[in-house]
Amino acid sequence: MIPKGCKRLAEVDFPIAEVSRHAAREKSIRHGHPSTLHLWWARRPLASSRAVLLGLLLPDPCDAFCPEAFKAQARRLLENLPGKVGPADADLRRALLKFIGDFANWDLAGNRRYLEVSRALVKAAHGDGSPLVVDPFAGGGSIPLEALRLGCEAFASDLNPVACLILKVLLEDIPRRGPALAEELRRAGAEIKREAESELADIYPRDADNSAPIAYLWARTVRCESPNCGAEIPLSRSFWLCKKANRKRALRYRVVRITGASPRVDFEVFEPTADTDVPAGTVTRAKATCVACGTVLAPERVRAQLVAHHGGADALFDAKGHRTGGARMLAVVVLRLDDPGRHYRLPTEQDYDGVRKAQARIMSVYTEWECAGRPGLSPVPDEPLPPVGTLGFRVQRYGMLEWGDLFTARQKLALLKIGLAIKRCGAPDLQELLGLVLDGVVDRNAVLATWRPQPDQEKVEHVFARQALPMSWDFAEAVPTSESTGSLDDRVEVTSRPLEQFASWAGGGDHLRAGQVQLADATEHPLPDDSAGGGSRIRRTMMPFHTPTYPTSFSFG
Repeated sequence: MIPKGCKRLAEVDFPIAEVSRHAAREKSIRHGHPSTLHLWWARRPLASSRAVLLGLLLPDPCDAFCPEAFKAQARRLLENLPGKVGPADADLRRALLKFIGDFANWDLAGNRRYLEVSRALVKAAHGDGSPLVVDPFAGGGSIPLEALRLGCEAFASDLNPVACLILKVLLEDIPRRGPALAEELRRAGAEIKREAESELADIYPRDADNSAPIAYLWARTVRCESPNCGAEIPLSRSFWLCKKANRKRALRYRVVRITGASPRVDFEVFEPTADTDVPAGTVTRAKATCVACGTVLAPERVRAQLVAHHGGADALFDAKGHRTGGARMLAVVVLRLDDPGRHYRLPTEQDYDGVRKAQARIMSVYTEWECAGRPGLSPVPDEPLPPVGTLGFRVQRYGMLEWGDLFTARQKLALLKIGLAIKRCGAPDLQELLGLVLDGVVDRNAVLATWRPQPDQEKVEHVFARQALPMSWDFAEAVPTSESTGSLDDRVEVTSRPLEQFASWAGGGDHLRAGQVQLADATEHPLPDDSAGGGSRIRRTMMPFHTPTYPTSFSFG
C-alpha cells in the first residue's frame, strides 16, 4: 500500500506532450473505438484518461515514503518492455513516465504485454485490494472504462439519463457479454428491420424499376409577399446534390408564368460543368429571395410564415391529396440495382403519396391514444423545447416549440414503429444497445438533418454536427428501412463494430471486470463520503452544479 504521505507520480511529473499527441490522434480513430457507440459532447480521450489514472495510481519513486517493494517490483516489470531502467530512483521515475506515455497510444491499449505490466504496477502499488475509482460526472465513460482496463473497480454515475444509458452499455453490458453481443445485436436488428419494412412499406415506396430511395431532399417554403407575385419560394442554402469529380449533379430552376396565376418554380436535375452553372441559394441569414421577381422577404416575415406551420417541415395537402404548400420535395436519392452509386431524380406523385399516407397514419395513432384516455406518455414527444433564447437553440422562433416539431409525420411514424419493436425485444442489455442504435437513427431522421454533397461525404449529415440546434432551411430525410446512412441497418453495423473489437480495447481478452453505474446527482451521491477519498482510492472532486466550470480535478486522502 502507498503510504498516505507519499506523492503520486502525477504530482511531480507527467509526459504531457506525448499523451497530448496520442489524445489528438485518437479523435480520428473510428473503426472499433468505444466512442462510436454513441455521441457524447464532453467525451474525454481514452489516451489522457488512461495516462492520468496511471499517474495518480502510481507513487513517485523519488519520494522518501515510496515503498522499496514497489520500486523493486516496478523495475522487474519494466524489464519486459523496450528500454533499460537505470539504478537510480530518478531513472525509475523516467522509465515509469515513458511507460505511461507509450501506453497512451491507442495501438498499445490492448497490447497484452503493456496491459499486464500496467495492472501489475497498480497491484504492486496497492496490494491485493483493487483500487476503487469513482467518477460522479462520468458522461461518456472514458475515465471509468480506463479504470477497468487497469484492473481497478469503477463506480460511475451521472445526472443525465443519456449518459447513464451509455455508461450501462459500456461498463456493464459489454464487459458481461463480450464480443458475442455483436452477433446478438445484428440478429435483433435484422428482426426489427424486417418488422419495420413490413409496417412502413407503403410510406417508403420503391420506384417502378425497383430502385430503392435512400433519402428525400426537402426545402421549407414561404410565399413571396410582393403584390404582383405570390410565387412559392423554396428555402435552400445550396442546390448542389453531388460534387464528385466524375459525377457532379445539381438542381436548376425555371420560372413558369401562367396568366391569372402566381408564377411557378420548376426544377430539373442537371450535370454542371462549372460551379457557376449552379444557381445560388435562396436564403441567407433568414432573408429569402424570390426567384420569380427578386423580392427579398425580411427575416421576420419568413419566421411569421413558418411559425404558422410549426416550422414548415411537413407538406400540406388538400382533400384530393394534392400538395398545396408546406415543405417541398426537391429531389430523391436512389440506389439502382444495375448502376452503382447514388442517383438523383425529381419527386413524383408516388413520393408525395407516401408522405400523405404517413400523415394519415400518425393522426390515427394520436386518435387511438386520445380515445384510450391518454394512457402514459404521448406517442410522439410533446414536451416543450427550452425557452426562446436558450443558448444553442434557434428553432423556437420559427414555430418549433415541442420536441415532436423536430420531425415530419413520416419520421414520427417510422421512429415510433422502430421504438415499439425495440420495446418488444427480450433481453434488457439488448434493449439498451438498441436504444443507442435508435438514437443514431433519430440523429439523422429529423428536420434539422442536412444533405452533404461533398465528394467524400455524399450522405445525410446528422443533426448534431455541432453542439446546437440551429435552423436548417433545407433538410434531408433518410429512409430508416434502407441500408444507407441514417438507416437502422447502418446504425446496427456502426454499433456492432466496437463490440467486435471489445477484446482489443478491453485488454486483450474476452472478459473485463464490470463496473457499476447509477443515475445520481453528484451533490447527493449514493456512496459514503469516505468510500473513495483516502489511501489507495481516487475520486473526481465533487463540486456544486452552480460552479461555472466542469470539475475535472482529482482529490487525494
